[in-house]
Amino acid sequence: MVESLELPPGLDALVGLETDARKESAFEPLLIPGPLQVPDYARAVIHAARSQHPDEVEDLVQLRDRRLRLLTRSQNPLELWAVVDESVIRRPVGGARTLRDQLRHLMEIAALPNVTLQVVPFEKESHPGLGGSFALLEFEDDPAVVYVDSMAGNLYLEKARDVRRFVRAFDLLKACALDPDDSAALINRAAKESK
Repeated sequence: MVESLELPPGLDALVGLETDARKESAFEPLLIPGPLQVPDYARAVIHAARSQHPDEVEDLVQLRDRRLRLLTRSQNPLELWAVVDESVIRRPVGGARTLRDQLRHLMEIAALPNVTLQVVPFEKESHPGLGGSFALLEFEDDPAVVYVDSMAGNLYLEKARDVRRFVRAFDLLKACALDPDDSAALINRAAKESK
């Protein structure tokens, strides 16, 4: 079961923070954000990392589903604003069919009132997200926390000046990304073009 699964270092804390958060602002330059991944896409990502025992793969796939349910729960669903690089919607992780299914799923989730999805197009030669992925988690009564994921490990930042730096970077990313409607149109085109 997922509850007894020993999560990769740092992921257990992120899942706990997401559960308690009111809002998550996430930037991903390489992959569909974890809570938005369909099972076949998640399996492909987990297998590519080659860091999990095969018996744990399905538990981690189920964990992504549990994270998705934070967005669809009836009481206080998590508000998610995700910005992804165009490469995320073009890279056929798991193959073309999986990518098509993943992009269709993205469009369904983006239609939720508490989810906003934007894409930074290839035409933006440089942008504030080139340093890598991060998530800004905001809470009702507690200070915001920034989660930074990297091959070197996971980092949690809580100091106000660090949080402000990521808030500013996220604001700039939203400004240089396509608006949600144009992002949806690009995702639809990418789904049709994936073969």
